[in-house]
Amino acid sequence: AFAVSVVSEGVEDETELPVLQKSEKSKTISKIGRELKGIVFVIQSQSNSFHSKRAEDLKREILKQAVDLGKESPTVLLIHQIDKHEGAWTILPLMTDFSVTYGRNTSWIFFCEEDTRIQVIKLLETLRRFDKSKEWFLGKALYDEESTIIHHYAFAENPTVFKFPDFAAGWALSIPLVNKLAKKLKSEPLKSDFTIDLKHEIALYIWQKGEGPHLTPVPEFCTDDVNSYKADDCATTFSNFLPLCGEPVNKEDVFVAVKTCRKFHGDRIPVVKQTWEREAALIEYYSDYADISIPTIDLGIPNTDRGHCGKTFAILERFLNHTSPRTPWLVVVDDDTLISIFRLRKLLSCYDPKEPVFLGERYGYGLATGGYSYITGGGGMVFSRTAVQKLLGSKCRCYSMDAPDDMVLGMCFSGLGIPVTHSPLFHQARPMDYPKDYLSHQIPVSFHKHWNIDPVKVYFTWLAPNTEESHNGKKVGYNREDL
Repeated sequence: AFAVSVVSEGVEDETELPVLQKSEKSKTISKIGRELKGIVFVIQSQSNSFHSKRAEDLKREILKQAVDLGKESPTVLLIHQIDKHEGAWTILPLMTDFSVTYGRNTSWIFFCEEDTRIQVIKLLETLRRFDKSKEWFLGKALYDEESTIIHHYAFAENPTVFKFPDFAAGWALSIPLVNKLAKKLKSEPLKSDFTIDLKHEIALYIWQKGEGPHLTPVPEFCTDDVNSYKADDCATTFSNFLPLCGEPVNKEDVFVAVKTCRKFHGDRIPVVKQTWEREAALIEYYSDYADISIPTIDLGIPNTDRGHCGKTFAILERFLNHTSPRTPWLVVVDDDTLISIFRLRKLLSCYDPKEPVFLGERYGYGLATGGYSYITGGGGMVFSRTAVQKLLGSKCRCYSMDAPDDMVLGMCFSGLGIPVTHSPLFHQARPMDYPKDYLSHQIPVSFHKHWNIDPVKVYFTWLAPNTEESHNGKKVGYNREDL
C-alpha cells in the first residue's frame, strides 16, 4: 500500500500540518490518480468457471489496491468478456477497439495472466520511467537458445537476438503503439493462419521486420514466487506453478487412451511402460493391430500417415459406451507423449467434470476471420465425460478418416459453443524447445516428441513423481539437466 500520511515531529493532528505539506500530499495523490486512470488492465482470462473466478479475484485485488490508494478505480477488462469473437484471446484483433475506446484518454494497456500478482504502486513507479508519448513494448524478455519448430525456426542463425514477453510477468503497450498497430490492422488485416505461440507471434507482429519496436526488458516485471525474497523489487510476481484445488482426483477417475500403430509398438510403447504407465490406473492402447503382449486394441480403423480423426472419434465412442459412467475424465495422448498423470490429477482437482471441459495446450486456426481454437494433440487432450457426451450427441464428425483429429475437435466444440480451456503446463514439443526461464515457473504436465532426445531421461528429469517439487505448498528448486 502507498502511505499518504505525513509524519511531522510534534504534530498530533493532521489538520495542523503546514499548508505546503498538505498541498504536496494532495498533489501526490492526484498524480497517482491520473496515472491509475491512464492504465487499462487486461486480464488474459478464460470462460471456464475455474479460470473466470481466478480472473475475477485478480480484478477485485487490483480494484482494492486502487481504493486503498484513495483514488477512482482504473479500467480492468477480462479478455473472455470483451468480445464474443473466438479470437479475442489472440489479442491483436482487439487493438482497433482498444485504440477507439482508450486511444485518447489513457497511456498504457497492461496485460497479465490470471495468476499474475501486481503491486499497483510499484507498477506505476515502473511505468513512470518510460515516456508515454513514445511507442513502447515492455515486458520480461524470453528468447530461444536454439531455433525451434514452435517458432518456425525463426532467427535460425542466432535465435537469442529476438526477445518476446513472458505473459506470466505481465507486459505493456503504450497507447501510441496501440494506435499504430490499430492503423496497421486497418490497412493490412491479420493473416488467417495458425496461432501456435502467441507471445512470440505478437512480438513478431509488433517488430514488423525491424520497422517497429523491439521488446524492452523491464526487470520489475517478474515471475518469481509472490513469497520470494526477490518480490520486494518486483511490480509483478507469479503465484501458481501447478494449481491444486483440494485433494487430487482419484486415479480411477482418469481413463488414459494411448494412440499408437503397429510400426511404433517396438520403440515407443516400451518408453511409455518404462515411464508414466505405472501412474495410470485405467489405461488402454489403441492401434491398427491387436498385440496381446502390450496389449493393444484394434479399433478397426486403419493407420493413416496424416491425421487420426477416425481413430480418435472411435476412442471417444469407446470411452462413452465401454467404461464406467463414474469415470469423469478421459485423456487422449500419442505414443510419443510424455505425461505426468500424478500432476494431471492435481490439476483436474480445479475443474468441474459436470461442465463440458476440453483441456490442454490451446492453438488457433483462422481466428482473424472467424476460425476456431483447438487443443493440440501431442501434449495430451483432456475431456470431461460431459464434453464427450455433448460432442457425440451432436452431428459433428470427421470430414475424412485422416483429418487432423485435434483440429476437427476444435471445430466441433466451437460449433457447440464449448470453449477450449488452455493450460500452459501441456507442451506440444520437447523441453529444449522452450526458453528455460519460461519453464522455470511451471511444474509441467506433459511434453511431446522423442526426436534427438532420450525420452526416458526427459521423463525422469522433468515429470516423474519423485521429482515432485511441492513442499508445504511452495515450489522448491531441483536439478534439471539441459534437455
